[in-house]
Amino acid sequence: MSVDAERPDEIATVDADDDAARPSLKERVKAAFLALRMLGFSSLTRRIVILNLAGLVALLSGILYLNQFRAGLIDARVQSLLIQGEIIAGAIASSATVDTNQLYVDPDRLLELQAGESASPNDEGLTSLEFPINPERVAPVLRRLVTPTRTRARIYDRDGALLLDSRSLYARGDILRFDLPPPQNREPTLIDQAVRTVKRWFRRSDLPIYEEIGASNGRAYPEVKRAISGTPESIVRVNDNGEIIVSVAVPIQRFRAVTGVLLLSTQGGDIDAIVQAERFAIVRVFLVAAAVMVVLSLLLASTIAGPVRKLADGAERVRNGVRRRAEIPDFTNRSDEIGHLSGALRDMTNALYARMEAIERFAADVAHELKNPLTSLRSAVETLPLARNEDSRQRLLAVIEHDVRRLDRLISDISDASRLDAELQRQDTEPVDVVKLLSTVIDMQNSVTRDDGIAVALTVTDAAQGRDAYLVLGHDSRLAQVVTNLIDNARSFSPEGATVRVLCRRSKASVEIVVEDSGPGIRPDAIEKIFERFYTDRPDQGFGQNSGLGLSISRQIVEAHNGRIRAENRVRKPVNEGDEPKILGARFVVRLPAALA
Repeated sequence: MSVDAERPDEIATVDADDDAARPSLKERVKAAFLALRMLGFSSLTRRIVILNLAGLVALLSGILYLNQFRAGLIDARVQSLLIQGEIIAGAIASSATVDTNQLYVDPDRLLELQAGESASPNDEGLTSLEFPINPERVAPVLRRLVTPTRTRARIYDRDGALLLDSRSLYARGDILRFDLPPPQNREPTLIDQAVRTVKRWFRRSDLPIYEEIGASNGRAYPEVKRAISGTPESIVRVNDNGEIIVSVAVPIQRFRAVTGVLLLSTQGGDIDAIVQAERFAIVRVFLVAAAVMVVLSLLLASTIAGPVRKLADGAERVRNGVRRRAEIPDFTNRSDEIGHLSGALRDMTNALYARMEAIERFAADVAHELKNPLTSLRSAVETLPLARNEDSRQRLLAVIEHDVRRLDRLISDISDASRLDAELQRQDTEPVDVVKLLSTVIDMQNSVTRDDGIAVALTVTDAAQGRDAYLVLGHDSRLAQVVTNLIDNARSFSPEGATVRVLCRRSKASVEIVVEDSGPGIRPDAIEKIFERFYTDRPDQGFGQNSGLGLSISRQIVEAHNGRIRAENRVRKPVNEGDEPKILGARFVVRLPAALA
């Protein structure tokens, strides 16, 4: 049989330099992010994986730190040592011997005896007897009882002196083996540091530190001191390595007399080994759950990060695309936020390309419209020095004046049209009373005296609904510009003395403004062309009298208010079958969404 000597503490301490060289938590997290980035994971994928694992790690930490398994194991170990100590103490008490083989009886008591009576030691004699512990007789018993339990047992007498220690019980023929320390202390690896840090986290700091007193007075142990008074006592401590040691002191009694104390102690690390095994089992379950969580997170991220990355690449191609039109990936078949984002980006891209094309067309139209008067103006200026008489000179000066006015009018209208979108986007919409706006504009139109004698009349249907029924959200100045353009257009086509009729009505969730004239009407092929930039069809008024931007600007303003504008002819049905309908004039209808549906 061989007995191992107590192994020295093999855990190397970390000095201040090692603590300074140890990477901080922030550096470790940064290294983990860098590792995920090197694996090719996107930022969104990393966040999904890390956040999902964070909850699992928090759950694992709570289980490992707050579980009651260790407390229950310690309580069970205390009860087990108490029962074991009582059994061993009873066996030791039965092995104690008396100091003398003689018992004394009071001689006076013998003289007082009658026939048939016997004498026995009195109570004082019995109490004065001592039953000391014989180490030679107790050692084999203690050895047989303690060795299978891997428990350290120490026996103290009533004065606290150490009589026996199970670590020092050796029989004849035993081979003593001592493990030598390593020749040199190796530097702790990163794994050793991590294990030590984890152990430090889960170490209980509310327990007293166990100190080995050796052969000193056993009363230094509180449980031994309490057991000498006849009461069993237990206490839980931790050694320098953070390992739990349970100590139980049981009095050794014979005839209610305490002859010594049995101190049973667990080996350092026994309970921790069981707890560690349970924790390793929990960690294995955690690793399996973490692997499943990572796989599920990657699958989730592939349905989010992948499409988002493709949308971002598509938007980048649109930004850098010069030679050809780039398309945004189509995920509109998905009914989630990614599908909505894809649809919104595609609509935004289409609107952007449409705006770019509109700007190109606008620039081409502006260049074309400005080129005509400039060409005419240049010809007139070049011809002016060659004029032979005053009439020719006056005609050329009239052409120059006409072209200058035309250029001024074009530049003003072009400037107004170019800044229209920016103004509508910057200004906040407000409730606008359409009836009040129409009344103000028409009053201004009628207050100006003109040679044509054309009047403007306003009619409001369903006026009993109140002014709130004719509220729209928009910009009053721009809406007034629309009405002014339509009225001016109607007056320009109406005969002298006619009346331009303006009608305001409520149509379901919209407010309609109708402007009617008594002119020749609109040619069928020009119903849509009249809203194009620089389009004009006024043969009776001469060339260059209008810029052709009034109706185009009106349509742009109405559409910016989420409304619609259309043109049609006012016709009268023929009386006789086969006759063509008679055109009574033109009608423009503006429909705007009402503020109060």
